[in-house]
Amino acid sequence: MSRLGEDWDNDDVRVRPGRSSRPRTKTRPAHTESVEGFVTTVDRGRYTCLVGDGTRHARPVTAMRARELGRRAVAVGDLVDLVGDTGGAPDTLARIVRIAPRRSILRRSADDVDTTERVLVANADQLVIVSALADPEPRTGFIDRCLVAAFTGNLTPVLLLTKSDLADAGPLRSTYDELTVPILVTRRGIDRGLDDTGVRVVDGIDAVREQLSGRVSVMIGHSGVGKSTVVNALVPQALRATGSVTGVGKGRHTSTSAIALPLAGGGWVIDTPGVRSFGLAHVTPDDLLAAFDDLLEGTVDCPPNCDHLGAECALDGWVAAGHSSAGRLASFRRLLQSRAGSD
Repeated sequence: MSRLGEDWDNDDVRVRPGRSSRPRTKTRPAHTESVEGFVTTVDRGRYTCLVGDGTRHARPVTAMRARELGRRAVAVGDLVDLVGDTGGAPDTLARIVRIAPRRSILRRSADDVDTTERVLVANADQLVIVSALADPEPRTGFIDRCLVAAFTGNLTPVLLLTKSDLADAGPLRSTYDELTVPILVTRRGIDRGLDDTGVRVVDGIDAVREQLSGRVSVMIGHSGVGKSTVVNALVPQALRATGSVTGVGKGRHTSTSAIALPLAGGGWVIDTPGVRSFGLAHVTPDDLLAAFDDLLEGTVDCPPNCDHLGAECALDGWVAAGHSSAGRLASFRRLLQSRAGSD
């Protein structure tokens, strides 16, 4: 009788391969059976996507991000490919395996030092910057930063001034005349209270609806400026939470997550949470200059690495020669300065 183990050999021992010994391949699944979806909400690693013909009347599908996407973030507005459970049944989960190339990006950094970008919304046509004329007071620094984000992200900026029943819109409008940015003005319909859907009446909302019709529009603004009130007037069934302004003139946060909402006349409005700051550490002077095509050619004679703010900048001579206006140059430089200034 042999002793225990005397007749064993290597075939009798099962060795589990370590991580480093597993075969690797660059081949990735083609996912030819995937379906297209439109991301309408993002919430803690789960994404609501609309799938099906027409999209606006499609079925909502809950999805997660597939591992092969790596570190690529999924944002509201993204067009994606999904596999797995794409029927939209309760308690099912699909996987997002591809993100289509984006035609525009709204992004910001945490602050002006941290260059890490955060994509807020993808594939929007225009950025609607909402500012109250009073209660809270308008902050031109924040408006300027949002304009920079729009110009550098390939979005058309629109300025929406609310609460004109409390203050005159004229002075703030004149600040942005040289940028030829569409400017809309609304006032609270205080005398008429609520309409038959229970939504507060907003005078001037028809002009806003016309500007947004047929487009994908992002609304951004500080808390308390009336952004959610405008969204509710545009999409009454949304019932976005609205809030008041604190005793120190700052708005309370009401919207807590970005969401894409369909407009009755076509198009989408994407409501975003109220923000207190808008970092632009990822934006360079040349990024912004690309949006000022009337000034771009004038930088040919600028010294290397010109910040376009000093006396050596050639843009002053370009304007003096009549190629652009002094107001346009002043607006460009104000936006440049806003990259490193406060909101």
